[in-house]
Amino acid sequence: MYKRQVKIKTKENNYTCKFVIGCAGLYSDKIARLTNSDTDFKIIPFRGEYYKLKDSAKHLVKNLIYPVPDPEFPFLGVHFTRRIDGMTEAGPNAVLAFKKEGYKKSDFDLNEAMETLSYRGFHKVALKYWKTGFYEIYRSLSKKEFVKSLQKLIPKITADDIEAGGSGVRAQACDINGKLIDDFLITENERVVNICNAPSPAATSCFSIGNTISEKVLLKLK
Repeated sequence: MYKRQVKIKTKENNYTCKFVIGCAGLYSDKIARLTNSDTDFKIIPFRGEYYKLKDSAKHLVKNLIYPVPDPEFPFLGVHFTRRIDGMTEAGPNAVLAFKKEGYKKSDFDLNEAMETLSYRGFHKVALKYWKTGFYEIYRSLSKKEFVKSLQKLIPKITADDIEAGGSGVRAQACDINGKLIDDFLITENERVVNICNAPSPAATSCFSIGNTISEKVLLKLK
């Protein structure tokens, strides 16, 4: 019988349990650091902005369309995704967000921005990818430039075929050496497992990831 327990204190309640699984996304580095002081990575938020195809242009995309990925960069690049609700998304880009939950261009949090900008690992990323970073900002501000990227996949598409869509924020783990971690990152100790980086294809692999986590937990409970 597994007798050790974990006590969790929150602003609202206190909880006692046998095991904790952390899936905190944009805050996974902070949660992991509460149980492992040796955590040497930081979550860098990148906003991904989408356009969507107008109804008159949906015939242009009949399947998922992806570019050839750059092995040096853990972002897929803009692509076309047909959703089960009939909508077709075009995107996303990858723009540094100055707030962990910075879903809009105007979102800004000084403390969270400084956490990113003062991190030594981010300095190395910025030095290596500064051209890419500035281009992503330019493409975010210029619909014309965004369309140019889409035309590499579908030459016929024009600015009149798309309209503004939604956005998301990617919780990208970056280590102290400036490496943008492009694989799943799971940290653990005797009573806690933290999922700290779950990049694409996380959604596609969610059942497999769940099996992996459950196996880790069951092994420790034994």
